[in-house]
Amino acid sequence: MESKTTQELWPSFPTLERVYIEKAEGAYLYGKDNLKILDAAGGAIVVNLGHGRKEVADAIHKATTNSSYILPPWSCQEREQLIAELKEHWLPSYLTRVHLSSGGSEANEAAIKIAIQYQAARGKPEKKQILTRSLSYHGTTISMAAMSGHASRKKGLESFLKKYTATETPYPLRCPLGKHHPEALNYYIEDLEKVIKKVGSKNIAALIAEPIIGSSGGAITPPADYWKKAQEILKKNDILLIADEVMTGFGRVGEKFASNLYDISPDILVAGKGMAGGYAAISGTYSTDKIVDTIGDKGYEVMFHTFAALPQSCAASTTVLKILREENLLDKARIQGRKLKEALVEAFSDHPHVADIRGEGLLLGIEILKDKERLIPFDKKQNITFKIIEHSLEEGVFFYPGGTGDIRDIICIGAPFIIDQKEIELMIKALT
Repeated sequence: MESKTTQELWPSFPTLERVYIEKAEGAYLYGKDNLKILDAAGGAIVVNLGHGRKEVADAIHKATTNSSYILPPWSCQEREQLIAELKEHWLPSYLTRVHLSSGGSEANEAAIKIAIQYQAARGKPEKKQILTRSLSYHGTTISMAAMSGHASRKKGLESFLKKYTATETPYPLRCPLGKHHPEALNYYIEDLEKVIKKVGSKNIAALIAEPIIGSSGGAITPPADYWKKAQEILKKNDILLIADEVMTGFGRVGEKFASNLYDISPDILVAGKGMAGGYAAISGTYSTDKIVDTIGDKGYEVMFHTFAALPQSCAASTTVLKILREENLLDKARIQGRKLKEALVEAFSDHPHVADIRGEGLLLGIEILKDKERLIPFDKKQNITFKIIEHSLEEGVFFYPGGTGDIRDIICIGAPFIIDQKEIELMIKALT
């Protein structure tokens, strides 16, 4: 699976096995020597409608031949078409303002800027602290790495990164009161209240959080009613909620956004990966008239990134989002995700090392422990996750490695929405 050329030209990830891919189609990747791999990870939990859709390639071609680059603040038909698709079919009606970026890290940084500038513009510059969560991931830039609760992606940077105040991530399996404890909801809500009281609500601009924890925790869903109560507390304390839905947005969990699952209304919503399904680099930061007008009236500006809102990226995104709608792929993600989760539970819930099978739609996680009763992990040196990934690759299936280093041995599934029973059976077989 390894190519000398790849070794020479792509040395950025020395700890990962390199796989040379010649082409991709549907839910599959193809390499040399008849290699065929089911992309059960959707790459980095990106691919939603599958590889190789000609309609998307045609849209990119048309946009690129029309114009290669247009200054991000300016308008063009591809940008207008994307905004119309987002507003008419995807975004909650109250999220009327769109700031486009090239990826999730940029989009989350834009959200932080918007939150800080909004507080300053409304005459409360002291509200400048951002609350984060103990287990989380918001991006790979310096500021987003600092805000993330992801130890392994901070290695070698600890002396430089700013430290942020974190609330405890709702993690039912690992609640300090006990596994899936009936009082877990109250425990995590009380922790949020304690942190706000300690920092002082007058000093806090926003909380940034993933409604469902992505690959860093392996599709961790909070206790029932957590988000409803958490948002009530934030509103009471005049703290904005930034929902990081870079991974969960645009149908991954079987709904347009994970926020919909929990009936919450974030002040700022960030979504990216599924926005173009891997066909282009694009993400969005979505907010309200009130927040953006307050910033604008003060004369502040949220600076654009050079390659934000490329016409060809906007065209790709519009086409992907239309296909997701017209082919009812969100319904399929929800249905196939439920079938896959049921199959995983049936096959592995009694396994001595499978501690949890969780998630929504086609964002699922399997947590593996040496002792699942006492929540004792395998030794890091055993590299359990990568052994499972390697074995599955040999069986023709690629899963995504999850965890933060401290929380480890998590297998993530983020398959394209187009999978059927055959692919579900392949996944179960690869993990057996």
